[in-house]
Amino acid sequence: MINRVLIRLKIIQIVYAYYQNGSKNLDSAEKELFFSLSKAYDLYNYLLMLMIALTEYAQKRIDAAKAKLAPTAEELYPNTKFVDNKFIAQLEVNKQLMEFIANQKRTWVNDQDFVKELYEKIVETDIYKEYMASDDKSYEADRELWRKIYKTYIFNNDSLDQVLEDQSLYWNDDKEIVDTFVLKTIKRFDEKKGANQELLPEFKDDEDQEFARRLFRRTILNSDYYRHLVSENTKNWDLDRIAFMDVIIMQTALAEILSFPNIPVSVSLNEYVEIAKLYSTSKSGSFINGTLDGIVNQLKKEGKLTKN
Repeated sequence: MINRVLIRLKIIQIVYAYYQNGSKNLDSAEKELFFSLSKAYDLYNYLLMLMIALTEYAQKRIDAAKAKLAPTAEELYPNTKFVDNKFIAQLEVNKQLMEFIANQKRTWVNDQDFVKELYEKIVETDIYKEYMASDDKSYEADRELWRKIYKTYIFNNDSLDQVLEDQSLYWNDDKEIVDTFVLKTIKRFDEKKGANQELLPEFKDDEDQEFARRLFRRTILNSDYYRHLVSENTKNWDLDRIAFMDVIIMQTALAEILSFPNIPVSVSLNEYVEIAKLYSTSKSGSFINGTLDGIVNQLKKEGKLTKN
């Protein structure tokens, strides 16, 4: 699940903190990097659990209505299509998710106000109403409902962002990327696989884990050389006048360009220009792009960089 986009973002954060906190303990910083990445995987599982929590809340509403002293006919015989959703029934018994819940002891119980607010918003939508009125009781229709709900009402949700931020500072910048993985997981679910349906792994393979470790260490250990390259290509600027975050982004970008021969230069440049737009000033993207492009051309002329 943890892809290189997220790895790059986390490395920028940890490298920035490494210089800011003054301790400069490389091993401790590396441990913090991998802990931070593991928290992103926790968020992935926690957001899967949110869909179950919404369904459980809906069932409680049905049960409470039936328990009234004088329930209406509609309350006694409600439409249970939402709570009987086949996709959610499969997710509830998923072995990997159940293992996460057992190990982490994490639930949505303490955030029932938010669950209630989100549920009440969902039941007023056309997506929900059309689903409840439809005669289609297929697994595919049930799964598609949750893909639509997630994409429309969970993906960009300021209230949810606040709830998550209150739970973990590590989740501040992770949700947008993790949301894409949850949507990917919903699409991948297959009824035939039952409780054995595979969730996305924490790392796609050992190569990505090694990419994270190597990029982080090269960024720190070769910092003097990378900063020298930046200084040489920004002669009209004193390095101290360049935004510190811009320096960190270029330092990390150069570590990647010079340490990973299989990653095209254009890919690395594009990735770090996008990071600059996210983490630095409005003009940083073009400044970083121009500076790195100049360094790459210089290194190619000197024969120190041979890849395209």
